[in-house]
Amino acid sequence: MASIRDIPLTTIDGQQTSLADYADKVVMVVNVASKCGLTPQYEQLEKLQEQYGPQGFTVLGFPCNQFAGQEPGSAEEIVEFCSATYGVSFPLMEKTKVNGKDAHPLYKQLKHTKDHLHLGGPVAWNFEKFLVGRDDSVIRFRPPTKPDDPEVIAAIETALAA
Repeated sequence: MASIRDIPLTTIDGQQTSLADYADKVVMVVNVASKCGLTPQYEQLEKLQEQYGPQGFTVLGFPCNQFAGQEPGSAEEIVEFCSATYGVSFPLMEKTKVNGKDAHPLYKQLKHTKDHLHLGGPVAWNFEKFLVGRDDSVIRFRPPTKPDDPEVIAAIETALAA
């Protein structure tokens, strides 16, 4: 299996990248949506970016329209919404499928990670969070777990200290 860092990604503005470009960072991969009940998590994700970014952390947002069509916008509309509504400064990737046969290869690999209940498998909903350490370790947090939950904060701080 290829390293998770080598899987090709495309930014929301069409630039090629991969997690290798963030090799010196702890990365939180999150499938995001603009019209979801969990959308206010953008605010907490941005606060994490501001607080921990200078220490080597970044959020990567992956817009996804697979859950009740809650991310219907174009790339431009998504960027405008995130910027105007939540002041999002972290990188956004192109609209991505996270489940099914057409799931992005990154998500195909991430879904093998089990959560705190030892459950792996498909992404449950928007705003599922995968914390990728510099050592490629992955910790999974399900959608209802808020980005500022003490368990998430502890995991970020532990990964940054490693």
